[in-house]
Amino acid sequence: MLGAFALWAGATLAHGRDLLDVWQLALERDPIYAASGYARQAGQERIPQARAGLLPYVSAQAAADVDDTRRARTLSGADSDTHAQWSLALVQPLFNLPAWNTLKRAEFEVSQADIAHRIAYQDLLLRTAQAYFDVLAVQDSLRALMSEKAAIETQLRAAQTGFELGATTITDAHEAQARLDLVLANEISLRNELQLAEDNLARIIAERPGTLAQLAPEARLPAPEPARLDEWTDQASHAGLNVANAELQARIMQKQIDIARGEHAPSVDFVARTGSATDIGTGGYRSGPRSLESTVGVQLSIPLYAGGGISSRVREYTTRLQEARALLENARRESVQAAQRHFKGVVSGLAQVDALQAAERSSLAALEANRTGYEIGVRVNIDVLNAEQQLYATQRALARARYDTLMHGLRLKAAAGILQEADLAAVNALLTDPESSAPAK
Repeated sequence: MLGAFALWAGATLAHGRDLLDVWQLALERDPIYAASGYARQAGQERIPQARAGLLPYVSAQAAADVDDTRRARTLSGADSDTHAQWSLALVQPLFNLPAWNTLKRAEFEVSQADIAHRIAYQDLLLRTAQAYFDVLAVQDSLRALMSEKAAIETQLRAAQTGFELGATTITDAHEAQARLDLVLANEISLRNELQLAEDNLARIIAERPGTLAQLAPEARLPAPEPARLDEWTDQASHAGLNVANAELQARIMQKQIDIARGEHAPSVDFVARTGSATDIGTGGYRSGPRSLESTVGVQLSIPLYAGGGISSRVREYTTRLQEARALLENARRESVQAAQRHFKGVVSGLAQVDALQAAERSSLAALEANRTGYEIGVRVNIDVLNAEQQLYATQRALARARYDTLMHGLRLKAAAGILQEADLAAVNALLTDPESSAPAK
């Protein structure tokens, strides 16, 4: 068993973790998501607590005392006696309007706790994917920078050799050295950025991410489906999780008004009591057989005046209902705006990726032409360095554009309230095992 686990762990380390592997770790270990689960579990108790106001409750009371009687003038002739009393009461609410409305409010509050947990689930999906792609983006930038560094070092050696042979001036060597120094400074910055990106992912999964599967260069990024913006905005305005949460808050405030108004209504309870309510002593000259008194009946309670507190609470929650409706409208607008932003982000991102891929091919052709021209003497060193810088800058921009486009697609589904693990699996299918000789490592 241990041998099989070791083989599995070794294979995972060799091939790297993919996005779904990281997601499973995040699902198990992220403290923010765990906290939302506990909050949801605690919120489920609102219904039993509210239902208790409609169920019978039983109370028991017992009392014991000592009666010491003396003459007032001489404080003599003391007479002592003991008393014991007990009672048992059962009350079953028959009609209690605030209690019924409290139960209905509790149902909305439980639904709101469920929505909050789903929001936390979507948030974890997005945070995991963003942290994962942030690491890949920095690795790609560092890999491109290492390629640029190697090319500049080659160009620097060529310039130094040309100067020693008298074919070029020292200016070419100085230009190449200046570019190399700049690349070295950028390398330090990128390695620090990579460390920070890995730290951010480690905070979610509680361990260092290690080697990660990378986005395949030939992967075709998915377009929005459906491809109509109005369908996405309509979905977001009606089914977005933030909208659903705001709608439930408005319903809770409406029920709070009903609870406050219900305090004006009479309440009816079934009451049954039994016990010893006499003051006959338990011993001595006043002792005797104890009586058992029992009563059964219906009790009507009508609130007449409560100092204006009930009316004040009605006014307060009426105003809070208007506040909740305003926040609901704001949630709808924000969800629609988010759907528009991320839909356009996917569409423009796909176009940008196509343009950058064309720019990469053009930059590569320009670099080869400049290198050839430098070898035959029709191009100078700075032309080659500029072409190299343009190529690798284009590669870094292309990598970031691909990751941003994927994240826009995930955030678009989150805005519509339909983001699920299956969407992460679809993105994971675009990943491939990293090369073992990646310069970023």
